[in-house]
Amino acid sequence: MLEGFFNSVVDWVGQHPVAAGVVIFLIAFCDAVIVIGALVPALPLLFAIGVLVGLGEISGPYAVVCAALGAVVGDATSYWVGRRWGPSLRTRWPFNKYPQLLDRSELLFRRNAVKSIFMARYAGPARPFVPAIAGISRMPLRRYVPASVAAGLTWAALFLAPGWVFGASYDAVAAVAGRLALVLGALVLVLALAWAIVVYTYRWFDAHANSLLARLLKWTHAHPLMGRYAAALIDPKRPESPSLLILAVCLLAIGWACFALLAAVLMRGEPLRADLAVYRFMYELRNPLADRMMAGLASIGDVQVLAPAVGLTLAWLLWRRRWLGAAHWLAALAFGLVLTWLLGVAIDMPRPPTAHGGFGFPAVGITMCTITFGFFAVLIARELPGRTRVWPYLVSGVAVAILGFARLYLGAHWLSDIVGGMLLGIVWLLVLGIAYRRHVERSFWMRPVALVFYLTFAVAALWHAPRAVDPLLARFAPQPPVTLLTMEGWWEKDWALLPGQLRERDPTHRWPLDLQVAGPLAPLKARLEAEGWRTQPQADWSSALQLLNDSVPPRDKPVLPATLDAASERLLMRRDLDDRHVEVLRLWRAPARLDDDTELWFGTSQSMRMTRPFGAIGLWQPQPGTHEVHAGLRALLLEFEWREEPHPQSGVPTLRLRTQAEGAGSPDQ
Repeated sequence: MLEGFFNSVVDWVGQHPVAAGVVIFLIAFCDAVIVIGALVPALPLLFAIGVLVGLGEISGPYAVVCAALGAVVGDATSYWVGRRWGPSLRTRWPFNKYPQLLDRSELLFRRNAVKSIFMARYAGPARPFVPAIAGISRMPLRRYVPASVAAGLTWAALFLAPGWVFGASYDAVAAVAGRLALVLGALVLVLALAWAIVVYTYRWFDAHANSLLARLLKWTHAHPLMGRYAAALIDPKRPESPSLLILAVCLLAIGWACFALLAAVLMRGEPLRADLAVYRFMYELRNPLADRMMAGLASIGDVQVLAPAVGLTLAWLLWRRRWLGAAHWLAALAFGLVLTWLLGVAIDMPRPPTAHGGFGFPAVGITMCTITFGFFAVLIARELPGRTRVWPYLVSGVAVAILGFARLYLGAHWLSDIVGGMLLGIVWLLVLGIAYRRHVERSFWMRPVALVFYLTFAVAALWHAPRAVDPLLARFAPQPPVTLLTMEGWWEKDWALLPGQLRERDPTHRWPLDLQVAGPLAPLKARLEAEGWRTQPQADWSSALQLLNDSVPPRDKPVLPATLDAASERLLMRRDLDDRHVEVLRLWRAPARLDDDTELWFGTSQSMRMTRPFGAIGLWQPQPGTHEVHAGLRALLLEFEWREEPHPQSGVPTLRLRTQAEGAGSPDQ
């Protein structure tokens, strides 16, 4: 649906390039208008517009001018509102109900005056309000206008630039980097969600703790029998009462959510619909560059990473004679392991197709990571002043979110496994947190133990991740093909059952799969190498970075890998024609196997050209029309038994080879 919407937008913009400027103007204008600007998602919209600029659908300078003009006019509107109503603006809705909307912007303006007009343009929450504060303060127009125009122009160019660059390089990298961009975007979204949940939950409780405490105290007086247990958590004589109350309320809420999820899983006895949808989405995003990065991130929950941090922290607590802290630390980890093991035994949950064993509901690694980071946050947060207490919880949320996302990407768990593991870990650490806060009053210097824990974790993760990547990728590799074909059946007609083109969302990148090979690849490689072709190793992050280095000659710049059904090429060969053109052959293992155990491969031939979007990066970009490359390959491979017919799916002539056959074949054989 989103693809259809995007394609319709591109078509409309292509047909109405001038009218598109009005849309750009309105986006920037609304983003700058007081109150409305807080609701408009300008950043993703401007990124999308930048992509259209990069694709050549909109003139770049025209888009920048329209966006800058919209921003300046929007700022002027906010300035006029502030100047028209003056200080009385605070008495009007929504500022009378949410005075902080203007307070923060006023603080920025008072500190920086003219500079604040420029600075606010890049500070999302303050952007639509600072011009209004300038109007309230009666800033002279001769000082306001130059700053607003300069800010609008630079803002328009900078905010359109990322999408512009992406759009300009889209054709070159979409087959792999399109997936990579989606993976990174989804990870950023998950981290932003984790950050928002932790920060805003903490701020809400921090702002309402006293009122909640008063209400609960009133309730304890009205219900003396049960209230005495609640009163133990909210004793006004204890300075930790608000924190204990927050922990108790979170325990009730998250405990209920955990129970609801557990009931849903038990009642179904199979993956939830959300599990299947997320699994399919992640499976389609698999690509070589993201695979290695996600495997490294997925390893941060391994024993080799958590154990050193836990062990050294425990040793520090014992050395400092923090007996209760050490006891609660051990209890948190021990009972967490026992609880997850019991649930794993009790709930028979089918595993994802890519999880070949040792995983179930809930995810043990997620639970233990949640408990480890979460209880350490409880341990040190009470020693921090004011709002800085949220930082240990933020670190915990980020660590667990990264681990959960990486394992979802690899197909190690269902979404319900991840969520269940997180909820179970949070419930248990809340129980331990309440117990620890109730029994420990003595403060201690937390910086040394925080340094020990976080630094040890970082060092262990950096040491372990490179060693864990390959085993993890092998462990969660896609399942081998189950379709069985006979050799003769494939040679005669069943070859047409294999896909005829890549199944990409973008029709322009559904490259034809115009070659099928039965037999070992070594003879094919040897034949092509004798004619000037060479095998390119699979491009990794270090080789991909060579694309940014202008001193690297084009023949040494890698062709980016492509993914088919979550697997990268098993063979990528290239022949460099000159500094701007290269011919490429990609081969994957076919999604079927032959009954005599002969290896079966299929792939595509491509013509690629070196492009330099904005002169910043050199990329090999696929070119339309590969007939000449295909014909050249066919002429080189005539020594093998071969046949060629149009594929019924793509209509493109598809060459079939048997590399174990001796002597040249012909189409009539």
